[in-house]
Amino acid sequence: MPAVSKGDGMRGLAVFISDIRNCKSKEAEIKRINKELANIRSKFKGDKALDGYSKKKYVCKLLFIFLLGHDIDFGHMEAVNLLSSNKYTEKQIGYLFISVLVNSNSELIRLINNAIKNDLSSRNPTFMCLALHCIANVGSREMAEAFASEIPRILVAGDTMDSVKQSAALCLLRLYKTSPDLVLMGEWTSRVVHLLNDQHMGVVTAAISLITCLSMKNPDEFKTCVSLAVSRLSRIVSSASTDLQDYTYYFVPAPWLSCKLLRLLQCYPPPEDGAVKGRLVECLETILNKAQEPPKSKKVQHSNAKNAILFEAISLIIHYDSEPNLLVRACNQLGQFLQHRETNLRYLALESMCTLASSEFSHEAVKTHIETVINALKTERDVSVRQRAADLLYAMCDRSNAKQIVAEMLSYLETADYSIREEMVLKVAILAEKYAVDYSWYVDTILNLIRIAGDYVSEEVWYRVIQIVINRDDVQGYAAKTVFEALQAPACHENMVKVGGYILGEFGNLIAGDPRSSPLVQFNLLHSKFHLCSVPTRALLLSAYIKFINLFPETKATIQEVLRCDSQIRNSDVELQQRAVEYLKLSSIASTDVLATVLEEMPPFPERESSILAKLKKKKGPGAVSVTELEDSKREGGELNGGGDRGSDTAAMAASNASTPSPSADLLGIRSAAPIGAAPASAGSLLVDVFSEAGPAAPSAAVSDDGFLRDLEQPTETSDSLLVEGSGDSDPKFPVSHRFVCKNNGVLFENQLLQIGIKSEYRQNLGRMYLFFGNKTSVQFASFTTTVSCPGELQSHILLTKPVEPLVEGGAQIQQVLNIECLTDFSEAPLLNIKFRYGGALQNLTLKLPVTINKFFQPTEMASHDFFQRWKQLSQPQQEAQKIFKANHSMDTEVLKAKLLGLGTALLDNVDPNPENYVCAGVIQTKSQQVGCLLRLEPNAQAQMYRLTLRCSKDSVSKRLCELLAEQF
Repeated sequence: MPAVSKGDGMRGLAVFISDIRNCKSKEAEIKRINKELANIRSKFKGDKALDGYSKKKYVCKLLFIFLLGHDIDFGHMEAVNLLSSNKYTEKQIGYLFISVLVNSNSELIRLINNAIKNDLSSRNPTFMCLALHCIANVGSREMAEAFASEIPRILVAGDTMDSVKQSAALCLLRLYKTSPDLVLMGEWTSRVVHLLNDQHMGVVTAAISLITCLSMKNPDEFKTCVSLAVSRLSRIVSSASTDLQDYTYYFVPAPWLSCKLLRLLQCYPPPEDGAVKGRLVECLETILNKAQEPPKSKKVQHSNAKNAILFEAISLIIHYDSEPNLLVRACNQLGQFLQHRETNLRYLALESMCTLASSEFSHEAVKTHIETVINALKTERDVSVRQRAADLLYAMCDRSNAKQIVAEMLSYLETADYSIREEMVLKVAILAEKYAVDYSWYVDTILNLIRIAGDYVSEEVWYRVIQIVINRDDVQGYAAKTVFEALQAPACHENMVKVGGYILGEFGNLIAGDPRSSPLVQFNLLHSKFHLCSVPTRALLLSAYIKFINLFPETKATIQEVLRCDSQIRNSDVELQQRAVEYLKLSSIASTDVLATVLEEMPPFPERESSILAKLKKKKGPGAVSVTELEDSKREGGELNGGGDRGSDTAAMAASNASTPSPSADLLGIRSAAPIGAAPASAGSLLVDVFSEAGPAAPSAAVSDDGFLRDLEQPTETSDSLLVEGSGDSDPKFPVSHRFVCKNNGVLFENQLLQIGIKSEYRQNLGRMYLFFGNKTSVQFASFTTTVSCPGELQSHILLTKPVEPLVEGGAQIQQVLNIECLTDFSEAPLLNIKFRYGGALQNLTLKLPVTINKFFQPTEMASHDFFQRWKQLSQPQQEAQKIFKANHSMDTEVLKAKLLGLGTALLDNVDPNPENYVCAGVIQTKSQQVGCLLRLEPNAQAQMYRLTLRCSKDSVSKRLCELLAEQF
């Protein structure tokens, strides 16, 4: 920076600031400011031309007054005039004023842009830096339009000074974040990437921030940065602290740059080049080794810098999830931090180990630290650390340690912080259900949970215990006995009364033989709680009473007397009054046979996704890393972001398979499945929701906004031959399931032998699909093979790298991963062929995978003006597809919005003049091109009709999307 001359002290400014500080009241301050504003205005309007120093001084005063919270409505032109000065201090003040006070709609913006252009072309590095800083600070779209093409040229020019390159890189990053559509790297891509090889570390540090941001949006264009980043990281990691003296921070060489390099590498999968991958593995091993070395300084800055690099390295190791040795070493290193005296390190270690617990390579290593984690749960003073400890216990839980972990979590619940009790209750309920081998243990656990933390036991939890008891004959008697004993406690939580009323009403006859639990004893026990309960619980107990009349005729007179009393038939609550009157009449006039028919035992509930899982996902919040998701699926390490419901390719698809029997992934919950000969209720998953508010016969419906197990629908039954027959599809041999157009997860196929679930996620033109094959029988599947292919000429684009395991044990589940790349737009779906032998007979099944063109949508936000301008540009007849059709489903507003968002587009508000219409915008990303799409859905509720209009930059996409979407509404 140029030296400031002695005359630049601006004594007048110092005096003014001193006067303001000496003001005794707000009124005195305003009076002094008004006096100064009048003086400045007169100076600016005077005939005598002001010199640069005076302009600078008065502009500084205006800036100070503005920062005090007062409006400034003049002086802007004088500030713009300062930009043309050749003095650094005057130009600096001019740019500072412009950055703070001038908005993007100002009439002066053209003059400002001209001054900036002059400084950028001046080749004076100081003036160029000031101009670049101003562009970045303002960051408006107008600035981006004016300079987005100029700044990359400055950045990569050979004669640009290093300080200017740093400013240019950060300025370009700012413009890209505000107006990504205007910053097109194009021909500059490779030269920007090669800035990673620049000799100046400051340039590299600035450039890597830009490259990381660009790589997140356009990974293919910048994939050459991986090898350069590994090379630069290797040089830093292997260097001594004296090699990079200017960039060594407390004996740690270039810690910020190292962290940014590691973060950049997390945008990509492991390098395919063996040499690059080997070099990267060496770097990661070196970082882990250095973490074991004694510290070179006792200063906290040294340990902070060292640990920052270590945690980024561990994040990269977790992201790759392909190096067992590194994963185990990372786990051991984090285990050492669990007992560190620094609270932040303990927190970060617990958080990272939650992710490691989901990897098949490191799951066992994480389990070795169970005692330390349990101790942290009990003794940590910081509630956030205790919460992470609970998350880790949940993530590391499996069949071998489930009882220990559940017992410890129940013990902790008695003294847990109120802020985390509800989440703890959900986790205990899920673990007890998921890993229940002995169902009596499950019933004991849930009843104990209600006893300890009844206020935090949501409806989903006690619903589940009822569902499972009803669906399993072998636990009904034990449940009735246990809940009867629990109700005898003097202080009994209302949720316990609900469970007791329901279970005794259904299965009280199983314990009625014991005089200590005779029918009248059961009734009197329940009725003793009646006056203490809320209205919904009283309604449930009245239903239990009428069930008692059916189960135990000897209690009829006693119960009728209760129903007949004024407190029931004249109850102020309509629901209770109606139940009492109807139940009394029913018990009086109905014959024994009619009563037995009306009040027969509840049938098994249909299988659906666990609503407790859905509740936990909602509790974690959108965008948060759900421990449930980490536990239910192998972590993908950020390569693909689970975005809405976008999808993958067929019209040119590169798919690679990797089968992994993940120890913690159990999407369909069929590890605990009973043999085929068992009752239908017990043949399915323990973790599927068999409860519905509409009753057992209610159809499956989504219970979760997002997450791994959302929208798990009950599949349709197919024939015993496992051959999929067409039903209403144009191709009867391979029907496309329209259920997955607006969602990514669910059950693809199910019959008596096999259940196939999918979970898929997409990012730009890439997709990853997890296929879960569950053996529902007790008999082994032999010669189990899967083949994925595309119709016609696309066969050459399929690459199967690793087959699934050929043997699938009874009740077991295996997982297969498809990596999908969309090369161009398409209409046909890829085919999945499954062959295996069951009892010696060959079974053959062919399905269409739910991969549709809309899966590659990237949502695009647009203002009303931009939308209709683009709509008019797509005016060629072949670019538009329109269909008018009758509504196939309910025209509920929230359902429509959810489907449109699930499509993958951005739902635009306040764009269409008619508020009843829905307008969406998005870009379909393929490897060969991008296809912009605009959608307009016009519902007519009175006629129960829709008009759907799509305009796309490619006509084939318009037609295909119109066909797909018409089936969804």
